[in-house]
Amino acid sequence: MSRQTVMLKVTQMLRFDIRKAVVGALACFLSAGSVDEAAARSPYTHQTNQPQKNNVFYDPSPDVSNPPMYGEGQEIVPLYQSIPGFLQAPYGPPSFGPPYGTSHLFGDWGGIQPWLQKRGVYVAVNVYESLSGNPIGGKKQTVTDAGQVGVTLDIDWQKILNAGHWSDNFWLHMLAVNGHGRNLSAEFGDNANQVQQIYGARGNVVAHLVWAYFEKSMYHNKVDLAMGWIPTGTFFNNSPWGCSFMNVWMCGNVTPTKYLNGGRDWPSGNIGTVLRLMPTKHFYIMGGLFAVSPHAYNGGISGWAWAQPGLGKLSTEVELGWIPEFGRDHLIGHYKVGAMYDNSKYDDLYRDIYGHAWVTSGQPARRQSGQTSMWVMIDQMLVRHGDGPMNGFIIGGQYSYASGQTSAMKNHLVGVIMDTGHWWNRPKDMVGFAFQWAQFSRSAIRQQEASQAAGLPFQGANFGVPYGIQSHENIYEFFYTIQVMPGISVQPDFQYIQRPGGSTVFKNAAVFSSAFSFTL
Repeated sequence: MSRQTVMLKVTQMLRFDIRKAVVGALACFLSAGSVDEAAARSPYTHQTNQPQKNNVFYDPSPDVSNPPMYGEGQEIVPLYQSIPGFLQAPYGPPSFGPPYGTSHLFGDWGGIQPWLQKRGVYVAVNVYESLSGNPIGGKKQTVTDAGQVGVTLDIDWQKILNAGHWSDNFWLHMLAVNGHGRNLSAEFGDNANQVQQIYGARGNVVAHLVWAYFEKSMYHNKVDLAMGWIPTGTFFNNSPWGCSFMNVWMCGNVTPTKYLNGGRDWPSGNIGTVLRLMPTKHFYIMGGLFAVSPHAYNGGISGWAWAQPGLGKLSTEVELGWIPEFGRDHLIGHYKVGAMYDNSKYDDLYRDIYGHAWVTSGQPARRQSGQTSMWVMIDQMLVRHGDGPMNGFIIGGQYSYASGQTSAMKNHLVGVIMDTGHWWNRPKDMVGFAFQWAQFSRSAIRQQEASQAAGLPFQGANFGVPYGIQSHENIYEFFYTIQVMPGISVQPDFQYIQRPGGSTVFKNAAVFSSAFSFTL
């Protein structure tokens, strides 16, 4: 064999190994799931960075695949390359762990991260700040800041205990956040909405517990059970693109469900359990049962007061999902339908026990048995730019409904268009536009009309105290997320609010924001 032939074969082998290593790194770094199953079943492998021998955290034992959890906006290997099951299914039932991904500003923390992860401990710290102002419209023009620090802890008990197969895919997940700042929407006269993604619902405490629950995946990840302190919207009524946008009516569990006591979302948790079945990688069904909190803060302002009084009622949520892939480019879509029923009793927003307006009759409000919410969500990639379920041109939408007799908002409709910066050589960036239409319920409007006719102040409901008679509210939002470097992103955002708070009391508001996210 000639020298040139040998060199050619060596070059081809190196190219193949490099390509295989890179793909494997992405597959293991960006997919969620158990280390052992990923290594055993995936054709792609990834070795974590070897710590230096002079590092205090150096460990001579072999490195294993590093399986960071699912992250908001984090790239994930395409579904056709991932392992079927809950822990590996991108944007099906959400995977669990650090919501900020695992791309750290400080890299592997001088070897601490690989050392911890090999022992089953995953830690992420995120700092988020949002500066927002409305130079036009609203009750007044002002500028506010709202932000938080979040810390996640995820424990793989199989690694901790080394206790045999019963501990495989057995996890503990915890997330705590604090919060600070002022709510710009409340400042310019919109008590129903929040234009800043991070604000409220956590109390004035150093650390508010968002979730703390155990998770066990079984039968090759086709059956998954979670139990503990869980925000319902982490599992249900959730979209892969909701928190790409800043407006709170979209981010997390979609409105109006998360404004109902039985469906409160992040950062509010509920004692509950979720069972998910995924017989194929393209279909899932899941159901949840949660204790309903009648208090302003679930678990108190700290989130740790799980034994609050009045937890005797339950809410049930069910969701079906289909995750197809079309064509040779594996254009991924997500199609979901779900419903929630809360068996609590709630005051009718308008009628008293005799069917008249309780705000003027002096009679107690009629008690309505049960509260219902339903939702439909879709998104479809039309053009793929590269690996990942969000790496392409995507259109999406959702519709949500809540019982108008007990919820101030009845209907909510959303449409979105998103793409990456592929076209201008910024493939890690993302750009998007969304339109939201929210209709307030007839019962809430009749109550407001009765109050206004009698010269009485407007009454508050689950969407705050209105300034005027409500009908609907429109929100237009445009964002551009810039990936500055691993662990740092900047998001300029513009929102135009028509009929702030759902009424015509204040002029339409234009809101400019800049959000900064640092994953340390």
